[in-house]
Amino acid sequence: MERCFSLEYEAGKCDVAVIGAGHAGIEAALAAARMGCDTVCFAINLDSVGNMPCNPAIGGTAKGHLVRELSCLGGEMPTAADRACIQYRMLNLGKGPAVHSLRAQADRREYQRVMKGVLERQEGLRLIQGEVTDVLVSDGHVTGVRTRGGGVWRCRAAVIATGTYLRSATITGESREESGPDGLRPASELTGSLLSLGLSLRRFKTGTPPRINARGVDFSKMELQEGDREPEPFTFDGPEPPKNRAVCYLTYTNAATHDIIRRNLHRAPLYNGNIHGVGPRYCPSIETKIVTFPDKPRHQLFIEPMGLGTEELYVQGLSTSLPEDVQVEMVRSIAGLERAVIQRFGYAIEYDCVDPTQLRHTLEVKTVGGLYGAGQFNGSSGYEEAAVQGFVAGANAALKILGREPLILGRDTSYIGTLIDDLVTRGTQEPYRMMTSRSEFRLWLRQDNADRRLVSIGRDLGLISPERCRRVEEKYEAVSREIRRLEGAFAAPGPELNEFLAANGQPAVRTGVSMAALIRRPQLGYDVTAPFDKARPDLPWQVRRSVEIELKYAGYIERAQREIREFRRLEERRIPEDVDYSAIPGLRLEAREKLAAIRPVNLGQAGRISGVSPADAAALMIYLGSRRD
Repeated sequence: MERCFSLEYEAGKCDVAVIGAGHAGIEAALAAARMGCDTVCFAINLDSVGNMPCNPAIGGTAKGHLVRELSCLGGEMPTAADRACIQYRMLNLGKGPAVHSLRAQADRREYQRVMKGVLERQEGLRLIQGEVTDVLVSDGHVTGVRTRGGGVWRCRAAVIATGTYLRSATITGESREESGPDGLRPASELTGSLLSLGLSLRRFKTGTPPRINARGVDFSKMELQEGDREPEPFTFDGPEPPKNRAVCYLTYTNAATHDIIRRNLHRAPLYNGNIHGVGPRYCPSIETKIVTFPDKPRHQLFIEPMGLGTEELYVQGLSTSLPEDVQVEMVRSIAGLERAVIQRFGYAIEYDCVDPTQLRHTLEVKTVGGLYGAGQFNGSSGYEEAAVQGFVAGANAALKILGREPLILGRDTSYIGTLIDDLVTRGTQEPYRMMTSRSEFRLWLRQDNADRRLVSIGRDLGLISPERCRRVEEKYEAVSREIRRLEGAFAAPGPELNEFLAANGQPAVRTGVSMAALIRRPQLGYDVTAPFDKARPDLPWQVRRSVEIELKYAGYIERAQREIREFRRLEERRIPEDVDYSAIPGLRLEAREKLAAIRPVNLGQAGRISGVSPADAAALMIYLGSRRD
């Protein structure tokens, strides 16, 4: 696209300029404004605020952890989700509590309406439609941003939250056009400005599934997917429990579907050279699934409503960039979709993003003071990953302006900290997705105890009320009291207790057994043992759940705490900024290059850099021990 220059004019001043109003930009703008900074948030199109082009859902495995953590820090996504979501399901309940994750279907347009309204009503925040084309820098620090219309906004910090819009192109079959998601305009000029600032950019890709009209769907051929009977909200202390108002359905691809895809691979942009960006490993297109798993007879497809006020449905799991005629044939080969009408065809979208190793843990660019990156601009994928990064970037922009200590969340405190540390320390060669397996402390970083871990941080930021903090303290005081009581409360032996144990596959007892010991047994828990505990107090379900988890997993949690203490010991070994890695004896060449490029702030981070071996870390430790500063 040819660049058009407009007459430059002084449009205004602010403390923080946020470039983008997707999930990252929303959280960045709200955090900065709520912390007292005059903030301007720019969106290419105000109809794109809070858009959900890939799927109409919030949460999921590990992603639900991120949203719960954001709730405890003072972010907006959890609250908006609880206002706009129409079906809630807790995933992985057949596994341990470390991987339980909440996922909810959202009414996509309602979510956008809610978020846009929150931005418009926020004091200290201006929401403006306009494309930012340049970041202005003087003496190595951000001084303003310029819009396509020529407006110059003077600012003290800027957050880049461009999502998939940055020099984006959408591809469907042989058709390729410069476009953002859902046919919206791309941000075509900002890339040049960022390159001129010395940032190293790369090209990533993601995709969307076709969306169909419900009138052409035969749901009788599909498996009903209802929500939870007693759904949990994302927010820990919402005014009322959420209600399930919609259902989803499950169907599958089949041999005919796979044959259609194989016959048309020569027309697939992923395989004929028309797509150059790197796609997500953990959310692949249906073409990639068929090529990667040729012997798999079928793949799951979830039919998800876009909202309550529309007949439009997502065919989740069928992300594709195949030509339109192939998409029609492919969709109609699936059980229940034989007469389906595609309202929106699936497409791939390529976009520019930054190498995140150029960022600090605050998400500030190392070489440009006051410039922050967030969300898919940082190489991540997913609404939830974007939102939490936006929050951290916006909060840190505000903290820097206010002259306060930065917000740095560690791997030992949160999934948010793990996500950011992975990006800025290890980088990513593909769109990064959060998973529970990425955290070495996942038994401690559960979604149910996010309030225990993070509300005090939210309070210190001024985004969580002291009253809410007090309620969390009281909750965990109640947990501790109840655990102590259960350790000293005993169930008397007898036929009734032994019959109960036998019915639950447990051995009989001859002597009294503590209630805590009963709860720790497999197949037993806090609520099912209630008949044998006559003095049991009436406690909220959140307290009862925490009591059960802490009793059942006490040994594992203690081991996790020991590992966290060792982790923190290494994190406390700071590395001076002026270290000359080329002069350190015992470091391999690759380690010297990686350490010099990333400039880790402590020994723990140094050891996590790809290409730095344990021997290299030991050599660095010896050097730091001998250095006298």
